[in-house]
Amino acid sequence: MTTTASRTPIEIGLIADLACPWCHLGLVRLDRARALRPQLAVRLRWWPFFLNPHLPPDGMDRQTYLRTKFGGEAAARNVYQRIVAAGRADGVEFAFERMTRTPNTLQAQRLILFAEEQDLGETMIRALFEALFLEGRDIGRADELIEIAVAAGLGREELARFLAGDRHRQAVMGSHGEAERLGIRGVPVFVLDRQQVIAGAQPPEVLVGLLDLAASARQTADAERQAPRETAPAG
Repeated sequence: MTTTASRTPIEIGLIADLACPWCHLGLVRLDRARALRPQLAVRLRWWPFFLNPHLPPDGMDRQTYLRTKFGGEAAARNVYQRIVAAGRADGVEFAFERMTRTPNTLQAQRLILFAEEQDLGETMIRALFEALFLEGRDIGRADELIEIAVAAGLGREELARFLAGDRHRQAVMGSHGEAERLGIRGVPVFVLDRQQVIAGAQPPEVLVGLLDLAASARQTADAERQAPRETAPAG
């Protein structure tokens, strides 16, 4: 028999920033977890967050950013060597050496919300992560965003109009503020059905457990709704 858990997608809110390599790795691991439970319908929802909320609108030169954030190239190299090794274990070949700028991700995160309206949100998220971390493209630039989004299936003219405006800007800023009010200071964070929460780029085995927990909660709630209610005897 088909259950409510399988009919209605489990909603996974991914609190993340496109400039965060661990967020990209977290999504890759979530994909592996989803592949282990193909019977469960899942809908991914982007929850915007900024690791660097005070970056200039056009981003920052990559080497300047690394020196500012980590205090020197040697310290930065140690941090990114760990990320490269973790990515390689999951089949992700991070190419940080191709990056010339650290982008301000406001425009890109607006674009994801725009793509979600057309059921292309997940496609856009993956395309943006790969453009930045595998190809070294500056996803803070409108022309790059348009090319990436067109390849993902969106129309060029409507993209240009959207990026030239400010639609979804407040939604992005508001989501970041809400995450901060919830005490979130680092990402990724996964929120399943607004109930189960787990932080970090967790292994697929951990994320599968969270999917199972959400599915079980769905089934329990469905059973409670379908159970016959007791009625008081007529007086």
